[in-house]
Amino acid sequence: MAVYNLEEQETIDALKAWWKQYGNLVSMAVTAVCVVIIGYQGWNYYQGSQSREASVLYSAVSQAAQKNDLAKGKDAAEQLTKKYSGTAYAPRAALLVARLHLNANDRAAARVSLQWAVDQAKEEELRQVARYRLATFLLDEKAYDEALRLLEAKHDPAFAGIYADLRGDILAAAGKTTEARAAYLEALAKLDAKSPYRQTVQLKIDASGEPQ
Repeated sequence: MAVYNLEEQETIDALKAWWKQYGNLVSMAVTAVCVVIIGYQGWNYYQGSQSREASVLYSAVSQAAQKNDLAKGKDAAEQLTKKYSGTAYAPRAALLVARLHLNANDRAAARVSLQWAVDQAKEEELRQVARYRLATFLLDEKAYDEALRLLEAKHDPAFAGIYADLRGDILAAAGKTTEARAAYLEALAKLDAKSPYRQTVQLKIDASGEPQ
């Protein structure tokens, strides 16, 4: 028993010596891990909270858009873009409120909202949608060169057809018939074979008055 106690005491002494040498490091490491875990959980909670609050505001913008209520839509969209600009809801709200501004014939405000969506959207697909809508707006404003530059931005193959078609519309409006027809032909080639929109593009090609 005495031998056992001696061995046990030696083990305890060794542990004490080890802890004396490395205890602070172990405590710091454990504390650091706890801080990381707590921080991660806190960040997830914060992100979840941000998303929930942003979704409520987006719902308000959506409802306002359905009712064509510019005042309510604008108020909710402004809160979204200021407080929750990093969420996916903010650029979507900007697109909706742009339509409300257009309905109210406030084209300057509509352009600001569209540009905000182009600049701030984190999702590449949504940015491409916003860019397309802004280019359409610029076409209506007869800002042809600016609209064409906007459509030159890199975009996914899924957008190639409608981008080329809109480019054709802009070129046609600018009086560049030959270039417009080339853009329409490109659109027809890139649109899905089953897309009903191909008929519209074909009509534009036929209207160009040149043989295919």
